[in-house]
Amino acid sequence: MNLMFSSGPSLPNRLALALLLSVFLIVFDHKFNGFGTTRVYLNSLVSPLQYLANLPGQLLSASASRFVSHDRLFSDNAELTHDAMLMNGQLQLLTFLQEENDRLRSLLNSPVQDNTRKVVAELMAVDNNPYSHQIVINKGAINGVFEEQPVLDGKGIVGQIMQVSSTNSRVLLIADVTHAIPVRIARNNVRLIVTGSGSLNELLIQHVAHSSDLKVGDVLLSSGLGNVFPEGYPVATITSIIRDESRPFSQVRAKPVAQLDRLKYLLLLWSERTLNESSETEMMVK
Repeated sequence: MNLMFSSGPSLPNRLALALLLSVFLIVFDHKFNGFGTTRVYLNSLVSPLQYLANLPGQLLSASASRFVSHDRLFSDNAELTHDAMLMNGQLQLLTFLQEENDRLRSLLNSPVQDNTRKVVAELMAVDNNPYSHQIVINKGAINGVFEEQPVLDGKGIVGQIMQVSSTNSRVLLIADVTHAIPVRIARNNVRLIVTGSGSLNELLIQHVAHSSDLKVGDVLLSSGLGNVFPEGYPVATITSIIRDESRPFSQVRAKPVAQLDRLKYLLLLWSERTLNESSETEMMVK
């Protein structure tokens, strides 16, 4: 049947136009971050839905806890968890500070000071994309959270802030294939780069020469390079080293120190540098 009043481009032309427009918007956003502000507003609009999605689980948990002194257990648990997270953050640096104490005092002629601000956050949601490892926490711009901010759990480094909205933030885990972190071996200070493998229980160390001094069981600490993660925090433990001379590099695998599959409470860090930058920004605004 002929349509006498049909007009406009054909369906293939419409499809081609839509594809070209999509590619242009993707390239524009990637190169110029043209939609960064738009994403912040969209994340802020979506955050109430995330809270609503999390509400049934909270209601079930509250109902079960009524059998054992509801108010007392919850208040005690929140206080103890907060204190434990702050103490674990201090303990992770204890070994590093003891090893470097004498050398730092002689170089800097002053005692080592921990001016890092710490805030406890709680897990809200986990990304269900099998090709990406991201989570959402309940702290956002109103709490001073910023992009690339380091995130820890009670044992080691978890990842870094990827996106920030007003009341929550998205965290990119170190197990994600797009994530990389500079580290050093605690035993001999050999510097390496650890990348995500896509598995929560395994990390990869690439471009390692066969002659490098690595051993199974070596602990990898953040090196402080890149100005994202502070120095001395545990990252992973080497679990496998395959030196195949037919390959240009050794195949090295490691296990994250942080329990990436059991996250609940997280620790956000502010270094002295970021605190100073935030103070300067506030003064300029005023």
